[in-house]
Amino acid sequence: MTFKEQILEGIPATLPQPKPYDPAVNHAPKRKDILSADEKKLALRNALRYFEPQHHAVLIKEFSAELETYGRIYMYRLRPDYRMYARPIDEYPGVSVQAKAIMLMIQNNLDYAVAQHPHELITYGGNGAVFQNWAQYRLTMKYLAEMTDEQTLVMYSGHPMGLFPSHKEAPRVVVTNGMVIPNYSKPDDWEKFNALGVSQYGQMTAGSYMYIGPQGIVHGTTITVLNGGRKIAKNGEGLAGKVFVTSGLGGMSGAQPKAGNIAGCITVCAEVNPKAVHTRHSQGWVDEVITDTDALVARVLKAKENKEVVSIAYQGNVVDVWERFDAENIYIDLGSDQTSLHNPWAGGYYPVGLSLEESNVLMAENPAAFKDKVQESLRRQAAAINKHTAKGTYFFDYGNAFLLEASRAGADIMAPNGIDFKYPSYVQDIMGPMCFDYGFGPFRWVCTSGKPEDLAFTDNLAAQVLEEMAKTAPAEIRQQMEDNIRWIKGAQQNKLVVGSQARILYADAEGRINIARAFNQAIAEGKIGAVVLGRDHHDVSGTDSPYRETSNIYDGSRFTADMAIHNVIGDSFRGATWVSIHNGGGVGWGEVINGGFGMVLDGTTEASRRLESMLFWDVNNGIARRSWARNEEAVFAIKRAMEQQPLLKVTLPNIVDDALLG
Repeated sequence: MTFKEQILEGIPATLPQPKPYDPAVNHAPKRKDILSADEKKLALRNALRYFEPQHHAVLIKEFSAELETYGRIYMYRLRPDYRMYARPIDEYPGVSVQAKAIMLMIQNNLDYAVAQHPHELITYGGNGAVFQNWAQYRLTMKYLAEMTDEQTLVMYSGHPMGLFPSHKEAPRVVVTNGMVIPNYSKPDDWEKFNALGVSQYGQMTAGSYMYIGPQGIVHGTTITVLNGGRKIAKNGEGLAGKVFVTSGLGGMSGAQPKAGNIAGCITVCAEVNPKAVHTRHSQGWVDEVITDTDALVARVLKAKENKEVVSIAYQGNVVDVWERFDAENIYIDLGSDQTSLHNPWAGGYYPVGLSLEESNVLMAENPAAFKDKVQESLRRQAAAINKHTAKGTYFFDYGNAFLLEASRAGADIMAPNGIDFKYPSYVQDIMGPMCFDYGFGPFRWVCTSGKPEDLAFTDNLAAQVLEEMAKTAPAEIRQQMEDNIRWIKGAQQNKLVVGSQARILYADAEGRINIARAFNQAIAEGKIGAVVLGRDHHDVSGTDSPYRETSNIYDGSRFTADMAIHNVIGDSFRGATWVSIHNGGGVGWGEVINGGFGMVLDGTTEASRRLESMLFWDVNNGIARRSWARNEEAVFAIKRAMEQQPLLKVTLPNIVDDALLG
């Protein structure tokens, strides 16, 4: 069968042969055995409903074995034989260009070079899934290949509910992930619902088909490290010779050493999984690998002496790094953590003192003991960090729930008031006031032709647009403009592409609209092929997350999720090609609501109209909310937006004199 024929086949009438378990692939750890005997029968019923009854006798044994062995039913037998990667859009079957673009994005999320656990359909974060099983993947791709521009595909936590009559202006796909009733949003609830096959954790851009490999967070991490460096600078000096210590190389965290190199510091990034270390090293995302702390100490001292720009992967536990550097009195300038602590009990964080293999066995066989080990490790890590910050280290929570889980473990990380953490999140100190409140966030695009030359063309075009805008940019946002112009001009030599021909930069609404408008015109003139626009959910408007994206909201509303819901609803009728709304993300199930979109530019006047309407709303919705919270930078930004668009009228806050409050 050709690739197109296999896509159109969907779930095959004749079952393919079982596939052997491939130990060379990075697999998800075994999930918690949480279902009762009756619930396991229900999970099997749920899985078998994708198949004709004549196949049930064969598959029930297989799926039962998967459930017992891995804690989930992945349907490995149905994993396609073709190579998984983002093909040029013309290679996909179908009648809708928009649907073909979505197929491209789905396959990019599952590319072995991109996905963390590709055989388990997990893109990043340990449990950020595109689908729950391979039947869902096959059926979804078939629907997309068949649909017209007058249908909408409804996705229900990985399950393709079906194609519904719609119209050209409606989204082609509407995605929800994990939208369970709030009282059933605890970690064990996710384990149960996911094992039953009725819900999944879509992370942020995994289950919304908008992940572009670790490049997606390289830029945000670069901006964070650069601005963190500006906060600690004594005389405006840069990061040369300064040390940044962090952890995590598996999914999005794999971007950290690359970002450290671009920012110009010495990066030490600890990772316990040798496969993750090898992947990032082989991709050129980390310069060196060291496996013992003696060698690490010597190498860092040499790098500090020579003021090198170098990234080092320490294959081991980050707690050992924090403790050893304290003992050796190695000064850490910047410190953070980007392990997947939204998923602490199922492979998101590995405790010090246990090997990867020992941890995986313990988490499956004795979850309570594993939890104790994780919490003990968090207490040790926090204690070591406290010793460094007493010497002057600037430590920030990188939005991975490190401080939240450390507090739950009883670690010494609370402020004197017993309510706040003693360390800020990077959004509170850096990204919120410097970026999000001004409307700057992670705008991204993918060239569907798959041609590197198309990506280079868009890079140059975006740089031209930004340079022209910078000439008249107000002083408040000039630094952001300059950082992003420098970033996009260096994008090619930094070799950021993993998977699809994609790019990211931080831009405000005006910048996004101007860049998208220029792209659409270039497509109309035949200079490049169609382009998919998107963004990370980690942005101005798309996410309500009290310990990350909205952690710098201080009017008491940071625990509300109105903004993310409004964002997706507004994007839906303003022209998005697909929209998504998720429970869960980088800080955990039940801790955040994420909204996202994708938009296909095809060079038409309709695409031009849609991009103007949708991108303006997608950003300014969040600025309006942030300004109402009395964030000065957001008040400035929304007033500027109202001057640019007379139809925009936003309620502004009146400021109360503190003296009146006593």
